[in-house]
Amino acid sequence: MTLKLTVSALSTAIALSLSSTAVAKNATNERTFEQITVIGSQEAINDIPGSASFISEQELEKFDYTDISRVLSSVSGVYVQEEDGYGLRPNIGMRGTGTGRNDKISVMEDGVLVAPAPYSAPAAYYFPTTGRMESIEVLKGAASVKYGPRTTGGVLNLVSRSLPTKGSTGLLNAELGSDGFYKGHAYFGKKKNNAAGLIEVFSYGADGFKELPVGSDNTGFEKNDVLLKFGFDFGDNQAHNLEMKVKYSDERSDETYMGLTDADYQDSPYRRYAASQHDEMNTQHNAYQLNYSYRSETGFELFASAYLNDFHRNWYKASKVGESDLQKYSEFEANPTTQGIEGIAIKANNRNYQAKGSQSELHIPTGNHYLTIGVRYHEDEMDRFQWQDKYTLNQDLSMTLTENGIPGSDSNRFDSAEATTLFIQDQWSLDALVINAGLRYEDITIKREEWAKSDPTRSNGLTKNISNDTEILVPSLGATYRVNDNLTLLAGIQQGYAPAAPGNAEQQEEESVNLELGGRYDYAGFNGEVIYFNSDYDNMHGNCTAAIGCDDDNIGDQYNYGEVSVAGFEVSAGKVFTTHAASFPVRLTYTYTDSEFENDFDSGLWGTVNKGDAMPYVPENQIALSFGAELSAFVFDTQMRYVSDAHADLTATGLNAIDSRVVWDLAAKYLIDNNQKVYITVDNLFDKTYIANRANGGIQPGKPRTLQLGYSYAF
Repeated sequence: MTLKLTVSALSTAIALSLSSTAVAKNATNERTFEQITVIGSQEAINDIPGSASFISEQELEKFDYTDISRVLSSVSGVYVQEEDGYGLRPNIGMRGTGTGRNDKISVMEDGVLVAPAPYSAPAAYYFPTTGRMESIEVLKGAASVKYGPRTTGGVLNLVSRSLPTKGSTGLLNAELGSDGFYKGHAYFGKKKNNAAGLIEVFSYGADGFKELPVGSDNTGFEKNDVLLKFGFDFGDNQAHNLEMKVKYSDERSDETYMGLTDADYQDSPYRRYAASQHDEMNTQHNAYQLNYSYRSETGFELFASAYLNDFHRNWYKASKVGESDLQKYSEFEANPTTQGIEGIAIKANNRNYQAKGSQSELHIPTGNHYLTIGVRYHEDEMDRFQWQDKYTLNQDLSMTLTENGIPGSDSNRFDSAEATTLFIQDQWSLDALVINAGLRYEDITIKREEWAKSDPTRSNGLTKNISNDTEILVPSLGATYRVNDNLTLLAGIQQGYAPAAPGNAEQQEEESVNLELGGRYDYAGFNGEVIYFNSDYDNMHGNCTAAIGCDDDNIGDQYNYGEVSVAGFEVSAGKVFTTHAASFPVRLTYTYTDSEFENDFDSGLWGTVNKGDAMPYVPENQIALSFGAELSAFVFDTQMRYVSDAHADLTATGLNAIDSRVVWDLAAKYLIDNNQKVYITVDNLFDKTYIANRANGGIQPGKPRTLQLGYSYAF
């Protein structure tokens, strides 16, 4: 269509980034290299008509987490379903969307969608390295609609290391810990005249906390990450800025979908069955991003990005991990027979992804209006080319390869998407009242091309060639009202939306109406926020993945779950108590969620759903309490997380199958001088044993108590 071609050409030529209005309005005349954010700072939150959380570098340094699950556990309205214990493949949801594989929220790094194929295959196994991030931002409600494509839950933006604004800056950080854990983190940046550069290296790994009964292989991982940035200011008053970002990462992890039976979990929670001894994930990620910004003296601003992400993964893992399979493996290990177990299928889940595009945002101040116009053109694709090898599990619990699979003989298909997005928002200031009205337009085409499993060369023609074309308008309306210097009220309403994937002729788009009401309070060092939210789904999506037990032929499909209602409260409060010799920061967050299916159906994933059932993996109550003490050169911090019980599925045995739990973490630091520190962190201080996940196949336990010792030198 003409509009589509015009927008594509415009966005490719301009290539603008999704930088927030809040950042633009709080910019100063001091020239700094552009940092792509959706919030920008803690202070900017008061101007946002919705729930927003900004986790600063100082907050991230308290516990030095490398696991995003632990970082987000203190953010109200966010649900995290653990999987491997180290946060390599987190499952994140917001406001009752379900956790899935982050497939119901928009995950970005530096304002760019970071999922390997966010339109055609949103449930994918890549997440940025949390430990190298400078800050983390969470945005929910009406203000999140501009980022898309999924607008019901919210936005998670991870902000990478910024270029230095003067002189040199750097860090050397080394850490060793339990179960062979290690971490090495270093960066160096320098600005000279109008140019700046940065190199950052982050490498970490562990032997793992689970145990195999055979072989010398551990159950851990190794992950490496390298980031390069270059920036240059030019033009009158250095009003123009150009920045290039290049990132590489790789991972090898001895991870599996194979969990434990209930009986084996009770007996030995960190055990792994011998049939999973060859399970291994290998990934490689390459990312390129070019940013441009212009700021005029009159307040007119332009921000721009072009991006390319390439991701390859091959998760070689046992493909049969249902309840009967686990019972068979367990019984065999207790009483191994001479004939062994034949025909164990280990699948090479081999896939290549690519996402590329450009996006634009223009900020125009006009009197008491502040206009934002954005455009994005995006393409992504997933190439599935998989096979299965066959093994025999022997009496000595070793495994013998008996049959080599032919590449492409298990899954042989290509999914792709093309999307054009337009967005306009008007921020209208009327004294203490600020109204934000936005409208997002999406034109999306998602295709699936499939070849026969007996045609690995793809030479005999397609067996399936289907597409789903969608055009949608997504409105949002939000407002803030400053009652006085201490109290701000907020309200917002938005349409939630997610595109339908091909593969099911009856598949519909996901649509909902989302409402929020609340207020923020800040007085004498005490700050708090209370927000009520309500999401009313006309049709909720269920995304079919191997992680939730789908059959091989159905992975990637979507299902209509019909009407669902989700409502709740988000509460946060914090204060720093001070004396003449010390300070004591305290912060509390609480989330209450009431979720309910409003129709009966057979999900095929969670069992039979009855009207009134709560959503699986959405706990009713979550509490996070953190407090610390800063005593001269000694600093202590602790965090407690309570999560109430939840469904794993809706069968009789699945009700409340994820038990409630309380987990404490601890961190202590000694500041040697202004540049150096030594520290100790303890995750799961009281060694709580708990079920983290039942979705993949059997029980996956949470990480036990682990201790890390570290040294850091920064300048």
